[in-house]
Amino acid sequence: MTIRTVLRRPLEPHLHPNPRVRPRHLALVVALSLTAAGCSAVQPSSGSGSSASSAATGQDSFGDPASADQVKDGGTLVMALSAEPDQLDPALSRSLYSRYVFHAMCQKLYDVDQNAKVVPQLATALPTTSADGKTVTIPVRDDIQFADGTPFNAEAVKATIDRELTIEGSGRKSELGPIADVTAKDSKTVVVTLSKPFAPLTAALTDRAGMIVSPKAAKALGDKFATAPVCVGPFKFAKRVPQNSIELVKDPKFYDADKVHFDKVTYRIITDASIRAANLRSGDVQVADSLSAQDVPALQKEKNLQVLQSQSLGYQGVTFNIANSAGIGNPLKQLDTPEAKDPRIRQAFELAIDRAGLVKVVFNDFNTVACSPISPKSEFSTEAAQKCTPHDPAKAKQLLKEAGVTTPVKIPMITSNNPDSLRLAQALQSMVKEGGFDLQIKPVEYASLLDQQDRGDFSLLQLGWSGRIDPDANITNFVGTGGSQNVAGFSDKAVDALLDKARESNDLAERKDLYGQVVDKLHQSDPLIYLYRQRNLTGVSTSVKGVQVFPDGVVRLGFAGMAK
Repeated sequence: MTIRTVLRRPLEPHLHPNPRVRPRHLALVVALSLTAAGCSAVQPSSGSGSSASSAATGQDSFGDPASADQVKDGGTLVMALSAEPDQLDPALSRSLYSRYVFHAMCQKLYDVDQNAKVVPQLATALPTTSADGKTVTIPVRDDIQFADGTPFNAEAVKATIDRELTIEGSGRKSELGPIADVTAKDSKTVVVTLSKPFAPLTAALTDRAGMIVSPKAAKALGDKFATAPVCVGPFKFAKRVPQNSIELVKDPKFYDADKVHFDKVTYRIITDASIRAANLRSGDVQVADSLSAQDVPALQKEKNLQVLQSQSLGYQGVTFNIANSAGIGNPLKQLDTPEAKDPRIRQAFELAIDRAGLVKVVFNDFNTVACSPISPKSEFSTEAAQKCTPHDPAKAKQLLKEAGVTTPVKIPMITSNNPDSLRLAQALQSMVKEGGFDLQIKPVEYASLLDQQDRGDFSLLQLGWSGRIDPDANITNFVGTGGSQNVAGFSDKAVDALLDKARESNDLAERKDLYGQVVDKLHQSDPLIYLYRQRNLTGVSTSVKGVQVFPDGVVRLGFAGMAK
């Protein structure tokens, strides 16, 4: 296999004191490495869907909680974010980066621990479910308050869930499932009535759907809640400078305020990974998310830094726009592009991709091949769920011939304009050329990318998902008809039926089988092509204690502090 496309220089300058491989050199590396790999079909080991070479990934390192004798009170923690968070409203937010900020100021009914198990947070115990699966009872606290002094209780929980189900543009409605009614039985008891059983509900409440907001603030601000969000958390919102920073300050009303050590947390938007690494080295920031695999080996050698690692529950992939012509949430209308109308063209695109080559060359084998939305480490994983389409550019060309299209097939792809995303896009561009495609890269700012995907203003989109512990949240929202994040506009009655059945079952074996069938059908239609499963790589200065990152990818720093 020969790759002739030269990788373009990233749009943002490299200011790293020890520059990584320059783009013109990287083109040669990509070509040589993919040739060395033989451009062979991806063969997941033992059906795991992971790359055969994974030594570079190392062991999970989640970080340790800080004990009182390790940290001192006061000071400001500065964290570098690789992209700007979208709306700071749990009901409307769609980005991972907002989840980082939320975790410090908006606690949830439930959280997940480092083993990805559900644990109570604002709830006092796990829910109980009736025999018919339609009534879920959640015990909650009533002895605490929101940052604005409003009491937290069952009524506040009810108000939040009702808001998530009804607010225009809600990203939580499909996550919460078939809720018919929510009542506050008393101040400590919330009763959720479902129209049919919904197994993923508890898992949904471990993320934004479970973040309870002040009913007073929500009523006063309405759809402007994101401008001054109020929750229960170690910190409370102070101010935001768009495209620059977000500031939180310690909340003295927080029920565990004595365990909160920093006076303030500042999130700085630094989109270039090499600049984030440079700021980490200089001490200008103490935490940096989404380190580049290019930088990690050198950072691991720094005596004043540590790199936290965990295997993501999510994935990175590319999504075709099939019928999202009027924007998310509006009626579907088939797009008049070859790739939207004919699944053979989408299948050919997948056949043209060498996932193992991407992981090896672009990410130094820190990441692993992904062929489905279900992590190999999930209890729902099966051989069927990890089935991978082999790399076969010759077959890709044959499918394009059968589809009757003129080659190369031109497909514009929007992607975030940070250097790592551009490297990935350029490697994809080189790969799919041999399969008969002319991939045209359209870099945009991350916030603009989110807007474009929601409007349906794209043909192909490169974006990922940080992942959830229940597969339903990794699949149904994205490919289920009417899913709140189904930006592809994909609709398949057979897929919907399988997903609905899996949602209603509490039998693990049955759900595993159903998700295996879903993955098989998705490979036939390819609305979303899964590429790789990223490793959560977070840099932390040793001047700080207590920062943790679990497999959900969220950086936990609410109870961290400066080292004594």
